[in-house]
Amino acid sequence: MRFRLTPRETSFYDMFAASADNIVTGSKLLMELLGADASARAEIAERMRAAEHAGDDATHAIFHQLNSSFITPFDREDIYNLASSLDDIMDFMEEAVDLVVLYNVEELPKGVDQQIEVLARAAELTAEAMPNLRTMDNLTEYWIEVNRLENQADQVHRKLLAHLFNGKYEAIEVLKLKQIVDVLEEAADAFEHVANTVETIAVKES
Repeated sequence: MRFRLTPRETSFYDMFAASADNIVTGSKLLMELLGADASARAEIAERMRAAEHAGDDATHAIFHQLNSSFITPFDREDIYNLASSLDDIMDFMEEAVDLVVLYNVEELPKGVDQQIEVLARAAELTAEAMPNLRTMDNLTEYWIEVNRLENQADQVHRKLLAHLFNGKYEAIEVLKLKQIVDVLEEAADAFEHVANTVETIAVKES
């Protein structure tokens, strides 16, 4: 990493770490949803909604800090993109939980558990990576592994779609379940966007 002759605003690092930790909270709520009966899902959705609001607050704090800082730790565009992509992850996870409750889904199809497991692992990796933005150390394995997980999520998503369209589900049920698995796939894509942004930042700072 090149030597800096000027000070940089360091609170961004803490805010990115807080955003990523909140995503871990969201992924745990998704895991909890898998084992919950219909009566418990509404309460899980409320907690997920609170986590999503906390994520919004964290994102707005980053944007406020960005707009009021003369010196930033890395490019302003990259700070904006990273904060936005972290926020997207929480939005998609909250949307998935909300859809399960709103659609009164009795049983999630086999394979959704694999989608959520991928998201939970990506959340852990992202939370571990954010503090390393301070030094740009030990980040290569992070973005490689998240990209691998996103490829795995793609495969699971395609298998789920094939399962949903095998003729065993009523048409209206297919529409409901497809929207849920599509949103979970978007969450996996958002994790990849975060990893790609981190890679871009690391390359620029090297």
